[in-house]
Amino acid sequence: MSEITIRTAAPEDAAAILDIYRYYIQKTAITFEITVPSAAEFQARITAILKQYPYLVSIRNNTIVGYAYAREFVGREAYNHSVELTIYLSPAEKGRGTGRKLYAALEQKLAAQGILNLYACIADPPVEDEYLNHNSENFHAHLGFTKVGTFHKCGRKFNRWYNMIWMEKLLGPHPDSPLH
Repeated sequence: MSEITIRTAAPEDAAAILDIYRYYIQKTAITFEITVPSAAEFQARITAILKQYPYLVSIRNNTIVGYAYAREFVGREAYNHSVELTIYLSPAEKGRGTGRKLYAALEQKLAAQGILNLYACIADPPVEDEYLNHNSENFHAHLGFTKVGTFHKCGRKFNRWYNMIWMEKLLGPHPDSPLH
């Protein structure tokens, strides 16, 4: 098996990253996004995130096979030490340790920025079906995230209602005077 490398994404990676994300939009309820964004729109998203937070890609055999990034959580200054995380892997890459490696690299970069709280917004099926299961929740729990809330039947895709859960991971102690 070839080795995974992880590097910072570049706006020029948008088409390859969007190829991964397109699968999740069209074939799953993992994302509540329904319309595939244009490559230009996706490139703009990457560029905007990179201004403040890490956006990483995983590469196997010179091909991007996954990506993960952090983005602003809520948008108020008091939340400056918290971020929302997103991760997607090409379907063939699941179960190979790539997600764990991406999140470890992301956590390291975020900790260096003074981020203390990580949040993941995860689609959650009331009953597992062909579009959504509990794998994302289980993945996050395995990495130390704790479920902190459920929004019931808040997303509708494929003519079905889905829940959304929030999971949280604290990277370390919360000092009275954070460093950053």
